[in-house]
Amino acid sequence: MKRRFRLPPILTPHSLGFQLLSRSLLVIAVILLFIGILQYVVMREFLYKNKAESMQNQLLTVPRDIFQNPEGAAEGGGRTRGPMFFLPDMTLAVADLSGNVTGLSNWPEARTPPKLRPQDYEEASKKRKGPYYKIARDEQGVEQLVVLQPVDFRGRLLGVAQLSTSTAPLQDVAVRQLVIFVALALVALVLGLIAFIPVLKRTLVPLSKIVDTVGRIDAGSLDERLPAKQGQLEVDRLAHSFNGMLERLEASFAAEKEAKEQMRRFIADASHELRTPLTSIHGFLEVLLRGAMHQPNQLHKALTSMYGESERLNKLVSDLLLLAKMDRAPNMEMREGDLEELIREMEPQLRLLAASREVAFRLASRAGCRYDPDKMKQVVLNLFHNAVQHTDPEQGRIAIAVRADAEHVELAVADNGSGIPAEHVPRIFDRFYRSESSRTRKSGGAGLGLSISKAIVEAMDGTIRVESRPGEGSVFFVRLPSVPPRA
Repeated sequence: MKRRFRLPPILTPHSLGFQLLSRSLLVIAVILLFIGILQYVVMREFLYKNKAESMQNQLLTVPRDIFQNPEGAAEGGGRTRGPMFFLPDMTLAVADLSGNVTGLSNWPEARTPPKLRPQDYEEASKKRKGPYYKIARDEQGVEQLVVLQPVDFRGRLLGVAQLSTSTAPLQDVAVRQLVIFVALALVALVLGLIAFIPVLKRTLVPLSKIVDTVGRIDAGSLDERLPAKQGQLEVDRLAHSFNGMLERLEASFAAEKEAKEQMRRFIADASHELRTPLTSIHGFLEVLLRGAMHQPNQLHKALTSMYGESERLNKLVSDLLLLAKMDRAPNMEMREGDLEELIREMEPQLRLLAASREVAFRLASRAGCRYDPDKMKQVVLNLFHNAVQHTDPEQGRIAIAVRADAEHVELAVADNGSGIPAEHVPRIFDRFYRSESSRTRKSGGAGLGLSISKAIVEAMDGTIRVESRPGEGSVFFVRLPSVPPRA
């Protein structure tokens, strides 16, 4: 079985290496072609000018009396014989002031001198320095280099001497130089191709490393990063962009994983919280069906307990619906108001909830901000109720303070309760989360009050945080953007 020949990857069509190689060689070939054409034109003009100068020097050596009588003297029988002047591969002629051309090369092999335009002879008669030459064709169509030189004799202009020769030898020299240049250019292109392939391979090594690394990355290895400093600006920028994308993907996967974990905990906690009152109601109904309904004392206790559980179940469902609404599209009726006035309006209700606990108010005036009054009342009640639950009924102290500055209005609710352990502080605003010290039904609720408060405060463009020390109490801070006071 014959083994198929495979091109190197860098020479595979549509590959980056092939495109760089082909386009580079194409640009070099175009440049060499332009240089070759320019060299041919310049070389040809150089040869023509040098030949013209040489021919002009030959014209200057011709005796002037030859041009004085170009038709020659009379011989026997009335015939005339013009002067003969031999110049190898050249044709000598003279043109008078009227533009009539008379050949002076009368040997049999001499070519007929080409005739130029009258204005050419007129221009040549005025030129005194440097050769004056033209390219023309003779009667046989052969291209000739024609050199013109004005002829003066004793201060009088006799005409214009004309010396012409074929341009074929000069063309052959120029073409030969062009062929040599083209051959050398082709050799240079081939050598450049051979030398450029390994250089290009080495240049594309960092890009190949990136391709290999990206090929190894999957959902389980998003922490892998590409080398970002390989000495090539474009490749380093590409690696930096890939690393940024991997960081975003890793963060997205982590966020998705955390969201799934939160959803799992939420469903588990919600199921637990809903199951407890339903189980209690179901147990009391079972006791009643067994005959307790005919005993007034047992009936009253069962109905009272079922009513309390149904109230707690109704509140839990309402809180869950409120959280779902806040997550989907919070409907806030924002208005400007003084937070101090809102707290003073709630003061009787708060003192009633505190029972025998000591309550202190430190409210700053002109605490203007934008908030939803109903939702803000719910936040204050949640934080105050949380403080009531975690303080002693007789020794408990709760303080509510409102402070304002140029940018923010801050509400603080402090208590001297049991405090929150440091490991529970980061998760205190999670849904259904309760610290171990508040797991009992007597002091701990469903764990949704702080989550609802956080959702409401964030919907009003504010922030909420807590500072707590175990055994000393906790302080919850709510910060809202302030508005300038009205005149």
